[in-house]
Amino acid sequence: MKVELKGALTFIKEYALITLGILMYVTGWDVFLIPNNLIGGGVTGLGSIIQYATGGFVKVGYTYFAVNVILLLLALKTLGKGFSGKTIFAIVIASVGLTALQSIIPEDIIKTLAIDNGKLMSTIMGAVFSGVGIGLCMSQGGSTGGTDIVALVVNKYRGTSPGRMILWLDVFIILSSFLVPSYTADGTLMPWTEKLTTVIYAFVLTTINSTVLDLYLSGAKQSVQLFILSKKYAQIADTITHDLHRGVTVLDGKGWYTKQNTEVLMVLTRKSDLNILLKYIKTIDPHAFLSVASVTGVYGQGFETIKFASPKKQAENKLPEQQ
Repeated sequence: MKVELKGALTFIKEYALITLGILMYVTGWDVFLIPNNLIGGGVTGLGSIIQYATGGFVKVGYTYFAVNVILLLLALKTLGKGFSGKTIFAIVIASVGLTALQSIIPEDIIKTLAIDNGKLMSTIMGAVFSGVGIGLCMSQGGSTGGTDIVALVVNKYRGTSPGRMILWLDVFIILSSFLVPSYTADGTLMPWTEKLTTVIYAFVLTTINSTVLDLYLSGAKQSVQLFILSKKYAQIADTITHDLHRGVTVLDGKGWYTKQNTEVLMVLTRKSDLNILLKYIKTIDPHAFLSVASVTGVYGQGFETIKFASPKKQAENKLPEQQ
């Protein structure tokens, strides 16, 4: 009975924190970004471009929901059942929030917090809210879907790094705003000079957003080290090697409690690819035991290169008393 109660409380806590994270993400857009006609990367950024192009007729939430439904169907067909109910739940909550909160939040609050503070401060505040919101959602096993699904599909066939693919998708979405007209809430057409500054703000937004997300999830570390224990270790190792193009080391271990021999997988990967990797593992074995640790430096093929100064350069850098 206690085990069932603990499981129920864990379930409630996870979904409550995912809901809180999504509400923070939606607040960042509905309070700070959309009222200032600002854009960003991802599906939400695409939705904001469409909303401004249609004069507010097609809300961000409509585009967000429609595109994510298509991407989820594509992912189920291409990648299998790799996306849990938490992801679907997060997408639904975000779609409703991006649509409903625009008309619920009082205009005087938006004016005080966003309009009066200018676009730069609104960009920073929107990025912080959305970055912390996404991080909170991801920390509980949820996902906002969007461009990471596209990155997974492309990675499956082309071997492109998911983190790099997401970055290029964000750049493409932001620059695409130049191709369509943008109208403010009162129907005024935005001049191209203002659109140019909006694109610059979008890149600032994306940079701050990703930085805040990284700091929330794993600090400012560049790489992570995973130890994976699973009865399906061979299938997990093959998937990481072939689909994510990361090296895997198989270590021999022994569970001291069970006195049974076991295999332990050790994986080093970029922190930007961690969430994608965890989804792959969860798809194969939901009960796999994992340990994730941040590492300050990884050197070798696929990571950083150890750089040494030439003997001539070292001699030049010596202090006079050392020569």
